[in-house]
Amino acid sequence: MMGAYMNIRDHDRKYDYLVVGAGMYGAAIARVLTDQGFRVLVVERKDHIGGAAFTHEEDGIMIYDYGAHIFHTSDERVWDFVRRFADFREYIHEPKAFYKGKLYSLPFNMNTFREMWGITAPQQAKEIIEKQIAASGFAAKEPSNLEEQAIRLVGTDVYEKLIKGYTEKQWGRPCSELPASIIRRIPVRYEYNNHYFDDKYQGLPADGYTAMVSRMLDGVDVMTGTDFLDPANRTELTPLANRIIYSGQIDAYYGYCYGPLEYRGLRFETLHVPEEECFAGGAYQEAAVVNYTDVEVPWTRITEHKLFAEERNVANVTGSIITREYSAKWHPGEDAFYPVADDENRTRYEKYRKLAEQEKEVLFGGRLGSYRYMDMDDVIAAALSDAGMMI
Repeated sequence: MMGAYMNIRDHDRKYDYLVVGAGMYGAAIARVLTDQGFRVLVVERKDHIGGAAFTHEEDGIMIYDYGAHIFHTSDERVWDFVRRFADFREYIHEPKAFYKGKLYSLPFNMNTFREMWGITAPQQAKEIIEKQIAASGFAAKEPSNLEEQAIRLVGTDVYEKLIKGYTEKQWGRPCSELPASIIRRIPVRYEYNNHYFDDKYQGLPADGYTAMVSRMLDGVDVMTGTDFLDPANRTELTPLANRIIYSGQIDAYYGYCYGPLEYRGLRFETLHVPEEECFAGGAYQEAAVVNYTDVEVPWTRITEHKLFAEERNVANVTGSIITREYSAKWHPGEDAFYPVADDENRTRYEKYRKLAEQEKEVLFGGRLGSYRYMDMDDVIAAALSDAGMMI
């Protein structure tokens, strides 16, 4: 069991570290510091631990409340660390894209090109893509926006059907108004390989991420439902520790003094699907995750949770549970998912980063503290590195 969820007003213990945030970064760094004999208190704004990787079981199905989270890494140190807290079963992620009634394989590979053009040879695919790039007029110029960058990499067909609509829904603006840096490269495989990730280690914790994070926090004092940035909480909690490790939004920590950094938000709609609406195999869709790339479809993707299980049709489970994911405009105070790291926001972040550099007793970490998107393995690697500097 994890440390007690306690009322700090009844506890006068002095801590070495106050960790703000019980997501992957906060849990991992709290674990390492606790193992080294430091006294750590973790406070979390949400009423649960695990951050966006939170899971719970419902009707015999493990539900990923904030969308699919596949653990993948080639970092031996990270892999060894997470396996201390969970038994991982192998899961190879092979999502699909749905555009105007037709399914396409992801990532872009020979299966995708066969589905799109009816071809079977890699050289045929290369010639089609190169011809489309040449016809676009973008081949010889430096791309000035995401649309030009994407077409320059994969041609017009793949861009129009599988990138454009999805990206515009995700970011809430036309691709021609998005910076080219968002898509620096696009994986294109001229082989029949639907594996989304190339990492050496891939899988899912057998009993969910919440159980894994709970084990990380075993023996650590944890307070959920506690917003550190609430003035009363901040005043009360700050003196309890020698140093703060802050994994929340860096701009919020400083009261948005330079203005808020921009994010995209997400909204999730979870539905129970009756058995009669499922396929013969008991599934609602062809893959655990299907991206909807048509801009006229309001959601960006659908996750079918039972398809993450070891067997396609979970024993004794009828029907299915799906989650539609919608990209949304973000407002301060809401959950922040994707940083809009355009030039304006990068410039603003640099101002906050310079403020943070002046802090002697506060460390900013995690994806929100550093204003960058990070996969789970990168978050944990950063936590292990940061903890190593403190030991």
